[in-house]
Amino acid sequence: MLTELNIQNFAIIDQLQLKFGPGLIILTGETGAGKSIILDAVEMLMGGRADSTVVRSEADTAFVEGVFKLSGSEKQAVQGVLKREELLDDPNYVTLTREVRREGRSIARVNGRTVSVGLLKELGTSLIDIHGQSEHLSLLDTHAHLGLLDRYADVEQPLKEYRQTYHKLLEIRRELKELLEAQADAERRTEMLTFQAEEIEAARLRPGEDEELKQERDRLANAESLASLAQDALQALDDGTPEAPAATDLVGQVVQALSSLAKIDAGKEELSTRAVEVSETLTDLTRELRGYVEEVEFNPKRLEEVEERIDLINRLTRKYGGTISAVLDYGVKARQQLENISHATERIEELQASENTLLARLSEQGSMLTAKRKQAAGTLGKAIETELDDLRMASARFAVDFRTRPDEQGAPLADGQRAAFDQNGFDQVEFLVAPNPGEGLKPLVRIASGGETSRLMLALKNVLARADEIPSLIFDEIDQGIGGRVGMVVGYKLWNLGRNHQVFCVTHLPQLAVFGDQHWQVQKTVKDGRTLTRVELLKGEPRLFELAQMLGDVGEGTLRSAHEILQNARDITGSIG
Repeated sequence: MLTELNIQNFAIIDQLQLKFGPGLIILTGETGAGKSIILDAVEMLMGGRADSTVVRSEADTAFVEGVFKLSGSEKQAVQGVLKREELLDDPNYVTLTREVRREGRSIARVNGRTVSVGLLKELGTSLIDIHGQSEHLSLLDTHAHLGLLDRYADVEQPLKEYRQTYHKLLEIRRELKELLEAQADAERRTEMLTFQAEEIEAARLRPGEDEELKQERDRLANAESLASLAQDALQALDDGTPEAPAATDLVGQVVQALSSLAKIDAGKEELSTRAVEVSETLTDLTRELRGYVEEVEFNPKRLEEVEERIDLINRLTRKYGGTISAVLDYGVKARQQLENISHATERIEELQASENTLLARLSEQGSMLTAKRKQAAGTLGKAIETELDDLRMASARFAVDFRTRPDEQGAPLADGQRAAFDQNGFDQVEFLVAPNPGEGLKPLVRIASGGETSRLMLALKNVLARADEIPSLIFDEIDQGIGGRVGMVVGYKLWNLGRNHQVFCVTHLPQLAVFGDQHWQVQKTVKDGRTLTRVELLKGEPRLFELAQMLGDVGEGTLRSAHEILQNARDITGSIG
Protein backbone atom coordinates (compact mmCIF):
# COMPACT_ATOMS: atom_id res chain seq x y z
CA MET A 1 0.00 0.00 0.00
CA LEU A 2 0.97 3.64 -0.42
CA THR A 3 2.44 4.76 2.93
CA GLU A 4 4.08 8.09 2.00
CA LEU A 5 3.44 10.62 -0.75
CA ASN A 6 5.75 13.59 -1.33
CA ILE A 7 4.73 16.22 -3.92
CA GLN A 8 6.75 19.36 -4.74
CA ASN A 9 6.08 22.20 -7.22
CA PHE A 10 3.29 20.30 -8.95
CA ALA A 11 0.59 22.67 -10.38
CA ILE A 12 -0.68 24.72 -7.39
CA ILE A 13 0.98 22.39 -4.86
CA ASP A 14 4.23 23.82 -3.55
CA GLN A 15 5.03 21.04 -1.09
CA LEU A 16 3.04 18.19 0.46
CA GLN A 17 4.26 15.33 2.61
CA LEU A 18 1.46 12.89 3.42
CA LYS A 19 1.52 9.63 5.36
CA PHE A 20 -1.29 7.14 4.80
CA GLY A 21 -2.51 4.10 6.65
CA PRO A 22 -4.66 1.16 5.61
CA GLY A 23 -8.43 1.20 5.07
CA LEU A 24 -10.58 3.92 3.50
CA ILE A 25 -8.88 7.30 3.05
CA ILE A 26 -11.19 10.24 2.26
CA LEU A 27 -10.14 13.50 0.60
CA THR A 28 -12.57 16.42 0.79
CA GLY A 29 -12.44 20.10 0.01
CA GLU A 30 -13.92 22.77 -2.20
CA THR A 31 -13.82 22.49 -5.96
CA GLY A 32 -10.44 23.61 -7.28
CA ALA A 33 -8.68 23.11 -3.95
CA GLY A 34 -6.34 20.52 -5.46
CA LYS A 35 -7.92 17.13 -4.68
CA SER A 36 -7.79 15.93 -8.27
CA ILE A 37 -4.31 17.43 -8.66
CA ILE A 38 -3.09 15.05 -5.96
CA LEU A 39 -4.55 12.15 -7.93
CA ASP A 40 -2.96 13.50 -11.14
CA ALA A 41 0.38 13.47 -9.34
CA VAL A 42 -0.15 9.85 -8.29
CA GLU A 43 -1.12 8.89 -11.83
CA MET A 44 2.05 10.53 -13.18
CA LEU A 45 4.01 8.58 -10.56
CA MET A 46 2.52 5.38 -11.98
CA GLY A 47 3.96 6.16 -15.41
CA GLY A 48 1.17 8.41 -16.69
CA ARG A 49 1.63 11.30 -19.09
CA ALA A 50 3.88 14.12 -17.89
CA ASP A 51 4.65 17.48 -19.49
CA SER A 52 6.08 20.81 -18.42
CA THR A 53 2.64 22.34 -17.78
CA VAL A 54 2.52 20.56 -14.40
CA VAL A 55 5.62 22.43 -13.19
CA ARG A 56 4.62 25.12 -10.71
CA SER A 57 5.20 28.71 -11.81
CA GLU A 58 8.74 29.98 -11.06
CA ALA A 59 9.95 26.42 -10.26
CA ASP A 60 12.33 24.41 -12.42
CA THR A 61 11.16 20.89 -11.57
CA ALA A 62 7.97 19.16 -10.44
CA PHE A 63 8.64 16.19 -8.16
CA VAL A 64 6.45 13.29 -6.99
CA GLU A 65 7.63 10.42 -4.80
CA GLY A 66 5.69 7.51 -3.34
CA VAL A 67 6.78 4.87 -0.82
CA PHE A 68 4.89 1.58 -1.04
CA LYS A 69 4.81 -1.14 1.57
CA LEU A 70 4.74 -4.64 0.06
CA SER A 71 2.75 -6.98 2.24
CA GLY A 72 0.10 -8.76 0.16
CA SER A 73 -0.13 -10.85 -2.97
CA GLU A 74 1.44 -8.00 -4.97
CA LYS A 75 4.74 -8.52 -3.14
CA GLN A 76 5.92 -11.44 -5.27
CA ALA A 77 5.07 -9.69 -8.55
CA VAL A 78 6.82 -6.44 -7.59
CA GLN A 79 9.87 -8.22 -6.17
CA GLY A 80 10.11 -10.26 -9.37
CA VAL A 81 10.36 -7.09 -11.46
CA LEU A 82 12.83 -5.47 -9.05
CA LYS A 83 15.08 -8.55 -9.02
CA ARG A 84 14.97 -8.76 -12.80
CA GLU A 85 16.10 -5.13 -13.07
CA GLU A 86 18.58 -5.46 -10.14
CA LEU A 87 16.70 -2.77 -8.18
CA LEU A 88 15.64 -4.71 -5.07
CA ASP A 89 16.86 -3.02 -1.87
CA ASP A 90 14.36 -3.57 0.94
CA PRO A 91 12.14 -6.62 0.25
CA ASN A 92 9.23 -4.96 2.06
CA TYR A 93 9.26 -1.49 0.46
CA VAL A 94 9.70 0.13 -2.94
CA THR A 95 10.10 3.85 -3.68
CA LEU A 96 8.95 5.33 -7.00
CA THR A 97 9.95 8.83 -8.11
CA ARG A 98 9.01 11.00 -11.07
CA GLU A 99 10.45 14.40 -11.99
CA VAL A 100 9.35 16.75 -14.76
CA ARG A 101 11.57 19.65 -15.71
CA ARG A 102 10.43 22.91 -17.18
CA GLU A 103 12.11 22.20 -20.52
CA GLY A 104 9.93 19.08 -20.77
CA ARG A 105 12.35 16.33 -19.76
CA SER A 106 10.90 13.60 -17.54
CA ILE A 107 12.95 11.39 -15.21
CA ALA A 108 11.71 8.19 -13.58
CA ARG A 109 13.43 6.45 -10.66
CA VAL A 110 12.90 3.27 -8.68
CA ASN A 111 14.69 3.01 -5.32
CA GLY A 112 16.80 6.00 -6.31
CA ARG A 113 18.03 4.58 -9.66
CA THR A 114 17.00 6.03 -13.01
CA VAL A 115 14.69 3.75 -15.01
CA SER A 116 12.34 3.96 -17.99
CA VAL A 117 8.79 5.25 -17.64
CA GLY A 118 7.69 1.86 -18.95
CA LEU A 119 9.11 0.21 -15.84
CA LEU A 120 7.11 2.61 -13.63
CA LYS A 121 3.98 1.58 -15.53
CA GLU A 122 4.83 -2.10 -15.10
CA LEU A 123 5.25 -1.69 -11.34
CA GLY A 124 2.25 0.64 -11.11
CA THR A 125 -0.14 -2.00 -12.47
CA SER A 126 0.66 -4.13 -9.40
CA LEU A 127 0.48 -1.28 -6.88
CA ILE A 128 -2.40 1.11 -7.59
CA ASP A 129 -5.65 1.06 -9.56
CA ILE A 130 -7.18 4.45 -10.40
CA HIS A 131 -10.91 4.73 -11.22
CA GLY A 132 -12.45 7.94 -12.40
CA GLN A 133 -11.75 10.35 -15.24
CA SER A 134 -8.44 8.62 -15.96
CA GLU A 135 -8.03 5.82 -18.44
CA HIS A 136 -5.84 3.92 -15.98
CA LEU A 137 -8.47 1.26 -15.22
CA SER A 138 -7.28 -2.29 -14.64
CA LEU A 139 -10.73 -3.75 -15.19
CA LEU A 140 -10.78 -2.24 -18.66
CA ASP A 141 -7.88 -4.53 -19.58
CA THR A 142 -9.61 -7.53 -21.15
CA HIS A 143 -6.49 -9.65 -20.61
CA ALA A 144 -7.06 -9.31 -16.84
CA HIS A 145 -10.67 -10.54 -16.92
CA LEU A 146 -9.88 -14.26 -17.11
CA GLY A 147 -7.49 -14.05 -14.17
CA LEU A 148 -10.07 -12.20 -12.06
CA LEU A 149 -12.78 -14.71 -12.98
CA ASP A 150 -10.47 -17.65 -12.17
CA ARG A 151 -9.62 -16.27 -8.74
CA TYR A 152 -13.31 -15.62 -8.09
CA ALA A 153 -14.18 -19.15 -9.28
CA ASP A 154 -11.37 -20.65 -7.14
CA VAL A 155 -10.08 -22.92 -9.92
CA GLU A 156 -6.45 -22.90 -8.82
CA GLN A 157 -6.16 -26.69 -8.48
CA PRO A 158 -7.96 -27.71 -11.72
CA LEU A 159 -6.05 -24.99 -13.57
CA LYS A 160 -2.77 -26.37 -12.18
CA GLU A 161 -3.68 -29.88 -13.36
CA TYR A 162 -4.68 -28.55 -16.78
CA ARG A 163 -1.34 -26.71 -17.12
CA GLN A 164 0.61 -29.85 -16.26
CA THR A 165 -1.12 -31.66 -19.13
CA TYR A 166 -0.67 -28.62 -21.38
CA HIS A 167 3.10 -28.48 -20.85
CA LYS A 168 3.45 -32.25 -21.39
CA LEU A 169 1.53 -31.90 -24.65
CA LEU A 170 3.76 -29.03 -25.79
CA GLU A 171 6.85 -31.15 -25.12
CA ILE A 172 5.40 -34.11 -27.04
CA ARG A 173 4.49 -31.85 -29.97
CA ARG A 174 7.94 -30.28 -29.98
CA GLU A 175 9.65 -33.66 -30.21
CA LEU A 176 7.14 -34.89 -32.77
CA LYS A 177 7.71 -31.81 -34.93
CA GLU A 178 11.48 -32.34 -34.84
CA LEU A 179 11.12 -36.00 -35.78
CA LEU A 180 8.72 -35.31 -38.63
CA GLU A 181 11.04 -32.64 -39.99
CA ALA A 182 13.99 -35.01 -39.64
CA GLN A 183 12.08 -37.80 -41.36
CA ALA A 184 11.19 -35.54 -44.28
CA ASP A 185 14.90 -34.94 -44.76
CA ALA A 186 15.97 -38.36 -43.56
CA GLU A 187 17.80 -39.58 -46.69
CA ARG A 188 20.01 -36.52 -46.97
CA ARG A 189 20.66 -36.40 -43.21
CA THR A 190 21.40 -40.15 -43.06
CA GLU A 191 24.00 -39.82 -45.81
CA MET A 192 25.61 -36.81 -44.17
CA LEU A 193 25.61 -38.22 -40.62
CA THR A 194 26.96 -41.59 -41.84
CA PHE A 195 29.83 -39.87 -43.62
CA GLN A 196 30.63 -37.74 -40.56
CA ALA A 197 30.51 -40.64 -38.11
CA GLU A 198 32.63 -42.91 -40.32
CA GLU A 199 35.17 -40.19 -41.01
CA ILE A 200 35.66 -39.57 -37.29
CA GLU A 201 35.70 -43.26 -36.38
CA ALA A 202 38.20 -44.10 -39.17
CA ALA A 203 40.65 -41.57 -37.76
CA ARG A 204 40.85 -43.51 -34.44
CA LEU A 205 41.69 -40.38 -32.50
CA ARG A 206 42.99 -40.37 -28.93
CA PRO A 207 42.62 -37.42 -26.52
CA GLY A 208 46.01 -35.71 -26.20
CA GLU A 209 47.36 -37.36 -29.34
CA ASP A 210 47.87 -34.04 -31.12
CA GLU A 211 50.30 -32.77 -28.47
CA GLU A 212 52.28 -36.02 -28.53
CA LEU A 213 52.56 -35.86 -32.33
CA LYS A 214 53.74 -32.25 -32.27
CA GLN A 215 56.52 -33.18 -29.85
CA GLU A 216 57.54 -36.15 -32.03
CA ARG A 217 57.49 -33.95 -35.13
CA ASP A 218 59.84 -31.47 -33.47
CA ARG A 219 62.26 -34.29 -32.60
CA LEU A 220 62.16 -35.84 -36.09
CA ALA A 221 62.52 -32.50 -37.87
CA ASN A 222 65.54 -31.57 -35.72
CA ALA A 223 67.14 -35.02 -35.33
CA GLU A 224 70.57 -34.00 -36.70
CA SER A 225 70.79 -30.93 -34.46
CA LEU A 226 69.59 -32.87 -31.42
CA ALA A 227 72.17 -35.65 -31.97
CA SER A 228 74.97 -33.13 -32.50
CA LEU A 229 74.08 -31.21 -29.34
CA ALA A 230 73.89 -34.41 -27.31
CA GLN A 231 77.30 -35.54 -28.64
CA ASP A 232 78.83 -32.19 -27.74
CA ALA A 233 77.49 -32.55 -24.21
CA LEU A 234 78.84 -36.15 -23.98
CA GLN A 235 82.25 -35.09 -25.16
CA ALA A 236 82.43 -32.41 -22.50
CA LEU A 237 81.15 -34.77 -19.84
CA ASP A 238 82.93 -38.06 -20.50
CA ASP A 239 85.14 -38.15 -23.61
CA GLY A 240 87.24 -35.02 -23.34
CA THR A 241 90.13 -33.92 -25.57
CA PRO A 242 93.84 -33.47 -25.06
CA GLU A 243 93.22 -29.79 -24.58
CA ALA A 244 90.14 -30.17 -22.38
CA PRO A 245 89.85 -33.17 -20.04
CA ALA A 246 86.35 -34.69 -19.50
CA ALA A 247 84.21 -33.22 -16.74
CA THR A 248 83.83 -36.65 -15.12
CA ASP A 249 87.64 -37.01 -14.94
CA LEU A 250 88.02 -33.58 -13.35
CA VAL A 251 85.28 -34.26 -10.85
CA GLY A 252 86.91 -37.61 -10.08
CA GLN A 253 90.06 -35.73 -9.14
CA VAL A 254 87.98 -33.44 -6.92
CA VAL A 255 86.44 -36.50 -5.18
CA GLN A 256 89.87 -38.03 -4.48
CA ALA A 257 91.29 -34.75 -3.16
CA LEU A 258 88.34 -34.05 -0.84
CA SER A 259 88.30 -37.64 0.37
CA SER A 260 91.94 -37.29 1.45
CA LEU A 261 91.15 -33.89 2.98
CA ALA A 262 88.26 -35.32 5.02
CA LYS A 263 90.54 -38.03 6.45
CA ILE A 264 92.77 -35.33 7.88
CA ASP A 265 90.02 -32.79 8.78
CA ALA A 266 86.93 -34.76 9.84
CA GLY A 267 84.90 -31.55 9.99
CA LYS A 268 84.92 -31.36 6.17
CA GLU A 269 83.37 -34.81 5.64
CA GLU A 270 80.31 -33.10 4.17
CA LEU A 271 82.38 -31.58 1.34
CA SER A 272 83.66 -35.04 0.39
CA THR A 273 80.09 -36.40 0.44
CA ARG A 274 78.78 -33.60 -1.78
CA ALA A 275 81.63 -34.16 -4.27
CA VAL A 276 80.67 -37.83 -4.49
CA GLU A 277 77.02 -36.82 -5.16
CA VAL A 278 78.12 -34.48 -7.98
CA SER A 279 80.20 -37.31 -9.50
CA GLU A 280 77.24 -39.70 -9.37
CA THR A 281 74.93 -37.07 -10.91
CA LEU A 282 77.36 -36.56 -13.82
CA THR A 283 77.57 -40.33 -14.30
CA ASP A 284 73.72 -40.57 -14.47
CA LEU A 285 73.58 -37.61 -16.87
CA THR A 286 76.17 -39.22 -19.12
CA ARG A 287 74.26 -42.52 -19.18
CA GLU A 288 70.94 -40.79 -20.06
CA LEU A 289 72.57 -38.76 -22.83
CA ARG A 290 74.07 -41.89 -24.42
CA GLY A 291 70.63 -43.51 -24.35
CA TYR A 292 69.08 -40.37 -25.89
CA VAL A 293 71.68 -40.33 -28.73
CA GLU A 294 70.74 -43.90 -29.54
CA GLU A 295 67.01 -42.96 -29.61
CA VAL A 296 67.41 -39.94 -31.89
CA GLU A 297 66.08 -41.20 -35.22
CA PHE A 298 66.89 -39.89 -38.69
CA ASN A 299 63.62 -41.08 -40.28
CA PRO A 300 62.16 -38.83 -43.04
CA LYS A 301 59.40 -41.37 -43.71
CA ARG A 302 58.20 -41.29 -40.11
CA LEU A 303 58.34 -37.48 -40.16
CA GLU A 304 56.07 -37.49 -43.21
CA GLU A 305 53.63 -39.85 -41.47
CA VAL A 306 53.51 -37.60 -38.38
CA GLU A 307 52.92 -34.49 -40.50
CA GLU A 308 50.04 -36.20 -42.34
CA ARG A 309 48.51 -37.33 -39.03
CA ILE A 310 48.70 -33.81 -37.61
CA ASP A 311 47.07 -32.43 -40.79
CA LEU A 312 44.24 -34.97 -40.43
CA ILE A 313 43.64 -34.01 -36.80
CA ASN A 314 43.65 -30.29 -37.67
CA ARG A 315 41.13 -30.84 -40.45
CA LEU A 316 38.78 -32.82 -38.21
CA THR A 317 38.99 -30.31 -35.36
CA ARG A 318 38.18 -27.47 -37.78
CA LYS A 319 35.11 -29.35 -39.01
CA TYR A 320 33.76 -30.87 -35.81
CA GLY A 321 35.15 -28.92 -32.87
CA GLY A 322 38.23 -27.20 -31.54
CA THR A 323 39.64 -30.25 -29.73
CA ILE A 324 39.98 -34.01 -30.23
CA SER A 325 37.47 -34.55 -27.40
CA ALA A 326 34.93 -32.33 -29.19
CA VAL A 327 35.44 -34.29 -32.42
CA LEU A 328 34.88 -37.60 -30.62
CA ASP A 329 31.71 -36.21 -28.97
CA TYR A 330 30.46 -35.09 -32.36
CA GLY A 331 30.96 -38.61 -33.72
CA VAL A 332 29.00 -40.13 -30.82
CA LYS A 333 26.13 -37.68 -31.36
CA ALA A 334 26.11 -38.38 -35.09
CA ARG A 335 25.67 -42.10 -34.33
CA GLN A 336 22.87 -41.28 -31.87
CA GLN A 337 21.08 -39.19 -34.49
CA LEU A 338 21.41 -42.01 -37.01
CA GLU A 339 19.92 -44.35 -34.42
CA ASN A 340 17.05 -41.91 -33.85
CA ILE A 341 16.38 -41.62 -37.58
CA SER A 342 16.38 -45.39 -38.00
CA HIS A 343 13.81 -45.67 -35.21
CA ALA A 344 11.94 -42.47 -36.08
CA THR A 345 8.85 -44.22 -37.48
CA GLU A 346 8.36 -46.18 -34.26
CA ARG A 347 8.94 -43.09 -32.12
CA ILE A 348 6.59 -40.99 -34.25
CA GLU A 349 3.84 -43.54 -33.76
CA GLU A 350 4.46 -43.54 -30.00
CA LEU A 351 4.40 -39.74 -29.85
CA GLN A 352 1.24 -39.49 -31.93
CA ALA A 353 -0.49 -41.92 -29.58
CA SER A 354 0.71 -39.88 -26.58
CA GLU A 355 -0.46 -36.68 -28.27
CA ASN A 356 -3.97 -38.08 -28.77
CA THR A 357 -4.09 -39.28 -25.15
CA LEU A 358 -2.96 -35.90 -23.82
CA LEU A 359 -5.35 -34.02 -26.11
CA ALA A 360 -8.24 -36.10 -24.79
CA ARG A 361 -7.15 -35.42 -21.21
CA LEU A 362 -6.65 -31.73 -21.99
CA SER A 363 -10.11 -31.58 -23.54
CA GLU A 364 -11.64 -33.08 -20.41
CA GLN A 365 -9.72 -30.80 -18.04
CA GLY A 366 -10.31 -27.70 -20.18
CA SER A 367 -14.03 -28.42 -20.47
CA MET A 368 -14.24 -28.79 -16.70
CA LEU A 369 -12.47 -25.43 -16.33
CA THR A 370 -14.94 -23.83 -18.72
CA ALA A 371 -17.89 -25.30 -16.81
CA LYS A 372 -16.58 -23.99 -13.47
CA ARG A 373 -15.91 -20.59 -14.99
CA LYS A 374 -19.38 -20.33 -16.51
CA GLN A 375 -20.97 -21.35 -13.23
CA ALA A 376 -18.91 -18.74 -11.38
CA ALA A 377 -19.70 -16.16 -14.08
CA GLY A 378 -23.42 -16.56 -13.40
CA THR A 379 -22.88 -16.07 -9.66
CA LEU A 380 -20.56 -13.15 -10.34
CA GLY A 381 -23.10 -11.45 -12.59
CA LYS A 382 -25.88 -11.71 -10.00
CA ALA A 383 -23.62 -10.47 -7.21
CA ILE A 384 -22.49 -7.44 -9.26
CA GLU A 385 -26.06 -6.61 -10.29
CA THR A 386 -27.05 -6.71 -6.59
CA GLU A 387 -24.23 -4.29 -5.83
CA LEU A 388 -25.31 -2.01 -8.68
CA ASP A 389 -28.87 -2.08 -7.40
CA ASP A 390 -27.61 -0.77 -4.06
CA LEU A 391 -25.75 1.97 -5.96
CA ARG A 392 -28.88 3.28 -7.76
CA MET A 393 -28.14 1.42 -10.96
CA ALA A 394 -30.99 -1.05 -10.56
CA SER A 395 -31.46 -1.61 -14.27
CA ALA A 396 -27.82 -2.29 -15.00
CA ARG A 397 -26.92 -5.77 -16.15
CA PHE A 398 -23.59 -7.60 -16.06
CA ALA A 399 -22.45 -10.72 -17.87
CA VAL A 400 -19.31 -12.58 -18.86
CA ASP A 401 -18.81 -13.32 -22.54
CA PHE A 402 -17.14 -16.65 -23.38
CA ARG A 403 -15.60 -17.34 -26.75
CA THR A 404 -13.40 -20.05 -28.25
CA ARG A 405 -11.30 -19.82 -31.38
CA PRO A 406 -11.47 -22.75 -33.83
CA ASP A 407 -8.21 -24.51 -34.60
CA GLU A 408 -7.72 -27.71 -36.60
CA GLN A 409 -4.87 -28.66 -34.28
CA GLY A 410 -6.82 -27.69 -31.17
CA ALA A 411 -8.49 -29.71 -28.43
CA PRO A 412 -11.61 -31.72 -29.36
CA LEU A 413 -14.84 -30.43 -27.83
CA ALA A 414 -18.12 -32.21 -27.12
CA ASP A 415 -19.75 -30.71 -30.25
CA GLY A 416 -17.08 -32.21 -32.50
CA GLN A 417 -15.29 -28.91 -33.06
CA ARG A 418 -11.67 -28.29 -32.19
CA ALA A 419 -10.75 -25.24 -30.09
CA ALA A 420 -7.49 -23.34 -29.82
CA PHE A 421 -5.96 -23.51 -26.36
CA ASP A 422 -3.18 -22.00 -24.29
CA GLN A 423 -1.94 -22.39 -20.73
CA ASN A 424 -5.22 -20.92 -19.41
CA GLY A 425 -7.61 -23.21 -21.25
CA PHE A 426 -9.92 -22.75 -24.24
CA ASP A 427 -11.78 -19.63 -23.08
CA GLN A 428 -11.45 -16.04 -24.21
CA VAL A 429 -13.30 -14.06 -21.55
CA GLU A 430 -14.57 -10.48 -21.51
CA PHE A 431 -16.77 -8.63 -19.02
CA LEU A 432 -19.92 -7.09 -20.52
CA VAL A 433 -22.23 -4.47 -19.02
CA ALA A 434 -25.44 -2.66 -19.86
CA PRO A 435 -25.54 0.42 -17.56
CA ASN A 436 -28.99 1.68 -18.61
CA PRO A 437 -32.36 0.11 -19.50
CA GLY A 438 -32.82 -0.68 -23.17
CA GLU A 439 -29.12 -0.86 -23.87
CA GLY A 440 -27.63 -4.16 -24.91
CA LEU A 441 -24.66 -5.67 -23.17
CA LYS A 442 -21.44 -4.06 -24.33
CA PRO A 443 -17.77 -4.64 -23.52
CA LEU A 444 -16.69 -2.97 -20.30
CA VAL A 445 -14.11 -0.95 -22.24
CA ARG A 446 -16.90 0.97 -24.03
CA ILE A 447 -18.88 2.16 -21.02
CA ALA A 448 -19.25 5.88 -20.26
CA SER A 449 -16.77 7.58 -17.96
CA GLY A 450 -17.47 9.57 -14.80
CA GLY A 451 -19.43 8.64 -11.70
CA GLU A 452 -21.33 5.85 -13.43
CA THR A 453 -18.07 4.16 -14.33
CA SER A 454 -16.72 4.60 -10.81
CA ARG A 455 -19.84 3.05 -9.29
CA LEU A 456 -19.63 0.15 -11.70
CA MET A 457 -15.99 -0.30 -10.76
CA LEU A 458 -16.90 -0.14 -7.07
CA ALA A 459 -19.46 -2.91 -7.56
CA LEU A 460 -16.93 -5.02 -9.42
CA LYS A 461 -14.21 -4.37 -6.86
CA ASN A 462 -16.51 -5.25 -3.96
CA VAL A 463 -17.50 -8.56 -5.47
CA LEU A 464 -13.97 -9.33 -6.68
CA ALA A 465 -12.25 -7.98 -3.55
CA ARG A 466 -10.55 -11.22 -2.62
CA ALA A 467 -9.76 -12.04 -6.26
CA ASP A 468 -8.20 -8.63 -6.95
CA GLU A 469 -4.48 -8.57 -6.09
CA ILE A 470 -3.91 -4.80 -6.47
CA PRO A 471 -3.46 -3.41 -2.92
CA SER A 472 -4.38 0.29 -3.40
CA LEU A 473 -7.46 1.67 -5.19
CA ILE A 474 -8.36 5.27 -6.00
CA PHE A 475 -11.93 6.40 -6.77
CA ASP A 476 -12.60 9.87 -8.17
CA GLU A 477 -16.07 11.28 -8.98
CA ILE A 478 -17.76 8.21 -7.52
CA ASP A 479 -20.45 10.42 -5.91
CA GLN A 480 -21.44 12.01 -9.22
CA GLY A 481 -25.22 11.92 -9.67
CA ILE A 482 -26.11 10.31 -6.35
CA GLY A 483 -27.71 11.73 -3.21
CA GLY A 484 -27.17 11.38 0.52
CA ARG A 485 -29.04 8.12 1.03
CA VAL A 486 -27.11 6.32 -1.72
CA GLY A 487 -23.98 8.09 -0.49
CA MET A 488 -24.25 6.14 2.79
CA VAL A 489 -24.49 2.90 0.80
CA VAL A 490 -21.50 3.84 -1.37
CA GLY A 491 -19.55 4.90 1.73
CA TYR A 492 -20.18 1.60 3.46
CA LYS A 493 -19.17 -0.36 0.37
CA LEU A 494 -15.98 1.65 0.09
CA TRP A 495 -15.29 1.09 3.79
CA ASN A 496 -15.94 -2.63 3.36
CA LEU A 497 -13.61 -2.71 0.36
CA GLY A 498 -11.03 -1.04 2.59
CA ARG A 499 -10.88 -4.15 4.78
CA ASN A 500 -9.00 -5.95 1.96
CA HIS A 501 -7.46 -2.96 0.18
CA GLN A 502 -6.20 0.53 0.81
CA VAL A 503 -8.91 2.76 -0.75
CA PHE A 504 -8.62 6.46 -1.61
CA CYS A 505 -11.79 8.40 -2.41
CA VAL A 506 -12.30 12.03 -3.44
CA THR A 507 -15.84 13.06 -2.52
CA HIS A 508 -18.21 15.99 -1.95
CA LEU A 509 -20.76 13.87 -0.09
CA PRO A 510 -20.59 13.99 3.74
CA GLN A 511 -22.67 10.79 3.90
CA LEU A 512 -19.82 9.05 2.10
CA ALA A 513 -16.98 10.90 3.85
CA VAL A 514 -18.08 9.73 7.32
CA PHE A 515 -16.92 6.19 6.52
CA GLY A 516 -13.28 7.18 6.16
CA ASP A 517 -10.65 5.56 8.38
CA GLN A 518 -8.61 8.68 7.59
CA HIS A 519 -10.15 12.00 6.56
CA TRP A 520 -7.93 14.57 4.82
CA GLN A 521 -9.11 18.10 4.08
CA VAL A 522 -7.64 19.78 0.99
CA GLN A 523 -7.64 23.58 1.10
CA LYS A 524 -6.57 26.26 -1.33
CA THR A 525 -4.96 29.36 0.17
CA VAL A 526 -3.27 32.49 -1.16
CA LYS A 527 0.03 33.65 0.31
CA ASP A 528 2.11 36.53 -1.04
CA GLY A 529 -0.01 36.53 -4.16
CA ARG A 530 0.59 32.80 -4.81
CA THR A 531 -2.04 30.06 -4.68
CA LEU A 532 -1.10 27.14 -2.45
CA THR A 533 -2.68 23.79 -1.61
CA ARG A 534 -2.68 22.62 1.99
CA VAL A 535 -3.77 19.17 3.25
CA GLU A 536 -4.71 18.45 6.87
CA LEU A 537 -5.64 15.19 8.61
CA LEU A 538 -8.97 15.78 10.41
CA LYS A 539 -9.99 14.17 13.69
CA GLY A 540 -12.58 14.97 16.32
CA GLU A 541 -14.17 18.44 16.15
CA PRO A 542 -12.29 19.64 13.04
CA ARG A 543 -13.64 16.62 11.17
CA LEU A 544 -17.17 17.24 12.46
CA PHE A 545 -16.87 20.88 11.35
CA GLU A 546 -15.75 19.80 7.85
CA LEU A 547 -18.69 17.39 7.56
CA ALA A 548 -21.09 20.17 8.63
CA GLN A 549 -19.56 22.51 6.07
CA MET A 550 -20.13 19.88 3.39
CA LEU A 551 -23.82 19.82 4.39
CA GLY A 552 -24.20 23.60 4.07
CA ASP A 553 -23.53 26.73 6.11
CA VAL A 554 -22.09 25.66 9.45
CA GLY A 555 -24.62 26.09 12.23
CA GLU A 556 -26.38 24.18 14.94
CA GLY A 557 -28.49 22.24 12.43
CA THR A 558 -25.64 21.19 10.13
CA LEU A 559 -23.42 20.28 13.09
CA ARG A 560 -26.21 18.13 14.52
CA SER A 561 -26.75 16.47 11.13
CA ALA A 562 -23.04 15.89 10.75
CA HIS A 563 -22.94 14.27 14.17
CA GLU A 564 -25.92 12.06 13.28
CA ILE A 565 -24.48 10.72 10.00
CA LEU A 566 -21.11 10.15 11.70
CA GLN A 567 -22.88 8.21 14.44
CA ASN A 568 -24.81 6.22 11.80
CA ALA A 569 -21.53 5.25 10.16
CA ARG A 570 -20.13 4.18 13.56
CA ASP A 571 -23.21 2.06 14.17
CA ILE A 572 -22.92 0.42 10.74
CA THR A 573 -19.20 -0.33 10.91
CA GLY A 574 -18.59 -0.41 14.64
CA SER A 575 -15.10 1.01 14.17
CA ILE A 576 -15.10 4.58 12.81
CA GLY A 577 -13.73 7.25 15.13
